[in-house]
Amino acid sequence: MSNITSTPEYLFESSWEVCNKVGGIYTVLSTKAHTLQQLFKDKIIFIGPDVWTNTEASDFIEEATLFADWKKHAESVDKLKLKIGRWNVPGMPPVILVDFKPYFEDRDQLFYTMWESYKVNSLNAYGDYDESCIFAYAVAKVIESFYRFYKLETKKVAALFNEWMLGMGALYIQKQIPAIATLFTTHATSIGRSIAGNNKALYAYMDGYNGDQMATELNMEAKHSLEKQTAHYVDCFTTVSDITARECKQLLDKEPDIVTPNGFERNFVPDGKEYTKKRNAARQTLINVAEKLLGYPISPDALLISTSGRYEYRNKGIDVFIEAMNRVRTSGRLQREAIAFIIVPAWVRDARADLKEVIEKDIKTTSPLQVPFITHWLHQMREDKVLNYIMHAGFTNTAADKLKIIFVPCYQDGHDGIFNKVYYDLLIGMDVTVYPSYYEPWGYTPLESIAFGIPTITTNLAGFGLWAEKTVSGNNIDEGVAVINRTDFNYFEVADAITNFILSLAQKDKKEIETIRQRCFDLAGKAEWSKFIAYYQTAFSIALEHAKKRKS
Repeated sequence: MSNITSTPEYLFESSWEVCNKVGGIYTVLSTKAHTLQQLFKDKIIFIGPDVWTNTEASDFIEEATLFADWKKHAESVDKLKLKIGRWNVPGMPPVILVDFKPYFEDRDQLFYTMWESYKVNSLNAYGDYDESCIFAYAVAKVIESFYRFYKLETKKVAALFNEWMLGMGALYIQKQIPAIATLFTTHATSIGRSIAGNNKALYAYMDGYNGDQMATELNMEAKHSLEKQTAHYVDCFTTVSDITARECKQLLDKEPDIVTPNGFERNFVPDGKEYTKKRNAARQTLINVAEKLLGYPISPDALLISTSGRYEYRNKGIDVFIEAMNRVRTSGRLQREAIAFIIVPAWVRDARADLKEVIEKDIKTTSPLQVPFITHWLHQMREDKVLNYIMHAGFTNTAADKLKIIFVPCYQDGHDGIFNKVYYDLLIGMDVTVYPSYYEPWGYTPLESIAFGIPTITTNLAGFGLWAEKTVSGNNIDEGVAVINRTDFNYFEVADAITNFILSLAQKDKKEIETIRQRCFDLAGKAEWSKFIAYYQTAFSIALEHAKKRKS
């Protein structure tokens, strides 16, 4: 790591996922907040989208006195529409939510300026491109207004922008206030994700891919152009793992200045008696839902297995998870009852009324409910890949089947109508988790799993899997993390490896499991933000040095 140690006095960090739980970056920022707040003491300011017209912003607490003098000025003079308060996560950092909709009228001018100054090509944009870029522009306007009002010209100021969506914010700041050091983090290249999602072999042919050419082929020109140009122009370009760094170098023609891996925060995990209490409650909830859905009692010692994450059927390895669970089920080697949960948000119509009723009234069911594989009804059930593969594989979910599989197709926010627990309050009840990702820049889910003391199975195509292999061998579930070698073409070997790890874990006694849990906690301790923040401090130094040179 570099020995430069200049630290910004003010840091702005922006993302579409500030106070907005729509994916993994929310976890990155909300857990990193505590460590940043310790370093910056209210001079770390998060900026997110005000998408909360009719509802309360989740995890946002308004604070009228915070930056009150500036807010008055920003609203009257700079015509900004803001909500200012604190992010209700450990550390409680300041947060500004900006209503970006009024800026849509500036779109054409903005896109023209971006082309003229930075050759960002927005011509073939569609989907969420316009909305993202206008939000990024609004973020830049917020930073500009704050900077000028508080006369920060003499201070060292840095601004960190997450993902292509915030690219125009970084470029606008660079043009308008060159003294601010700009950082840009890509958590996954838009084009790499697209290549993988389109069933093309990303890794075997990586050295032959041309990012611009693939962007044209996959109709991704606008996003790719914005991401690439931002990466080239900012003061410091970072990504989250060595695996994504390779992707950036090949597809964006720009090697990251530094890799900033994602950490976790121990204060999200209960300990001692509270841990045991929460774990028991989670198991009770999971087994109760299964019993009501399937219509027969389930052993309280059942092996509970889960996978979770975004519904990217191939990229997240959901396909290979179902394949492996089927192998465990038909192996003839499973001595314990087991339930595999697929906790992946899909297009949900509603919580099942029949299941909801028997849970709420605590009615004992003696025969399975209709479609006993799913907890919520979906739109277009017949087209759903997960359900189709479960049926195709021949799962029955009868009492005679040693392993049952249940699809939980909604975001666990505590209000889903069936479990009514947040994700971490279900995760803590599992015995093992499986994330056999094909495309996974970092991989928060396995890190969260070991932080909660649950052994996990992942792959060496996940940034976290590669990191774990530097600390443990990855060959053995006893170490807390098993890492499977995954390539473009070894799907069935991956399914076999998962099967063997699960069967080996199913045979362990309580004492062995306790040892494994301790190893999980120990390994997670090495990936805490207090350790990983050093990479960011180096990134800030690089950005400040470059900004200084650029300015002079």
